[in-house]
Amino acid sequence: MTWTVEFTAKAAKQKTKLPKRIAERLDALRRAIEFNGPLQPTMPHFGKLKNRPGEVYHCHLNKGRPTYVAVWQVLDKVVCLVEVTYVGTHEKAPY
Repeated sequence: MTWTVEFTAKAAKQKTKLPKRIAERLDALRRAIEFNGPLQPTMPHFGKLKNRPGEVYHCHLNKGRPTYVAVWQVLDKVVCLVEVTYVGTHEKAPY
């Protein structure tokens, strides 16, 4: 089963401002979600965000400072749709 991964307008804009190495890691995460679904326990600091409605997950895209993170949520399990809602530094992450 293949999942569809979309980016919100805000996340797509944030993606264009990422350093090349981090953008490549984000692309690898996107491909992993497409093939394996939204649960990515092999990614560093992967976890489900608590106190958020629905299934919302995050992971770190690199080590060190600044730390870049990605946040995504499952929109529809039947259609297999995931939406990336935030990509950027850990300090500004919405959690």
